[in-house]
Amino acid sequence: MRYLPLTADDRAAMLGIIGATSVDDLFVDVPAEARLSGPIVGLPLHANELAVERHMTRLASQNLSAGSAPFFLGAGAYRHHIPASVDHLIQRGEFLTAYTPYQPEIAQGTLQVLFEFQTQVARLLGTDIANASMYDGSTACWEAILMAGRITRKSRAVLSGGLHPHYAQVVKTMARFTGDTIDARLPELSAEADDAAVIAAIDADTSCVVVQYPDILGRIPDLAAIAAAAQAKGALLIAVVTEPVALGLIEAPGNLGADIVVGEGQSLGVGLQFGGPYLGLFGCREKFVRQMPGRLCGQTVDAEGKRGFVLTLSTREQHIRREKATSNICTNSGLCALAFSIHMTLLGGEGLARLAKVNHARAQAMVARLAKVPGVSCLNTTYFNEVTLLLPQDAREVVRVLADRGVLGGVSLGRLYPGVEGLANGLLVTATETVTDEDIETFATELAGVLA
Repeated sequence: MRYLPLTADDRAAMLGIIGATSVDDLFVDVPAEARLSGPIVGLPLHANELAVERHMTRLASQNLSAGSAPFFLGAGAYRHHIPASVDHLIQRGEFLTAYTPYQPEIAQGTLQVLFEFQTQVARLLGTDIANASMYDGSTACWEAILMAGRITRKSRAVLSGGLHPHYAQVVKTMARFTGDTIDARLPELSAEADDAAVIAAIDADTSCVVVQYPDILGRIPDLAAIAAAAQAKGALLIAVVTEPVALGLIEAPGNLGADIVVGEGQSLGVGLQFGGPYLGLFGCREKFVRQMPGRLCGQTVDAEGKRGFVLTLSTREQHIRREKATSNICTNSGLCALAFSIHMTLLGGEGLARLAKVNHARAQAMVARLAKVPGVSCLNTTYFNEVTLLLPQDAREVVRVLADRGVLGGVSLGRLYPGVEGLANGLLVTATETVTDEDIETFATELAGVLA
């Protein structure tokens, strides 16, 4: 029996209060061509469980999974080795929840884990404080822009051309409902990041500058110079980190002057998982703590002097602030945060640094070999584990043919920036510790064959 708690009168009353004439009015932002007017053509209305299982298995067999082929994809989602102990521990009964309890004060273990997670993230990002995680990197980026607007009382955000285009699109989508002005630019195929162009775009009305580090093309921007320029105009620098393993080798953004640092924590402890769930990281200067979205867990002592953990700050819509909350998309992906924290604990500071060095060494080996392929050159002069290759033809077709040959050979810039002139021949490739010399040689050989 279907659970339909609302009567027709209930729905009519709700629609009247919000000023809508019908339920269809709630979907006006969905393009008409994307809506279904009836059942999907060609899809049977019903089938038995065994038939569905077999059909789905046949469809799944057409996929080329990350672990079954040389894998050079990145662009914000990275394949790293996850120790078996991570999955073992997060599946313990006391941990196995995808969410934080609504009454966390009675769950001291959960609060302690989040407190330690916050400590790790703050140290990793180089910030005074960090919250108890967010939904993912892209929405954390938007929340940082909102936060900057509250702090500076300005509403113009400058997005570097090196910001991931999906992050930029999330920002533009959300800004439609807030009235914020988004000055977003496209990347240029230059060896160095577009720091000068970003600095030139800052004016007296700018609330923040958003810079990815390393950027979408794998380059390392000069955060210190951008931070100084932004702060001279009364703006904040928001640094975005999509590959946190890089911070084991390059300087933390907070140490370079970033006021707010956000990122995607997927690389540590969280698998690719078909695109989610992922883990948003968020840190900032302590003086901005009252404007920070999400939750903050703190350490204290109880009436008997014993150490305890509490929910220190929680300005989110599901708690006391309601419509005055700083955020309504600051979901804490608790299980992903736990996986991140366990992986970080297993690595430790020295282990993270070693992992980062291995990643960079793998990328160097990849660049050296691929640069020998006729017609291929490397755009970057600086990089961590991801670089942009320039090919003699459209990279989208190259990627498709490589996949047919059993190699997942990167992400084409034409896919990330469809229709943008001058970027179609760019190919973003990544090498983590999971890439072997054999993988690199296979990639180079197949790429040479495709380009011949």
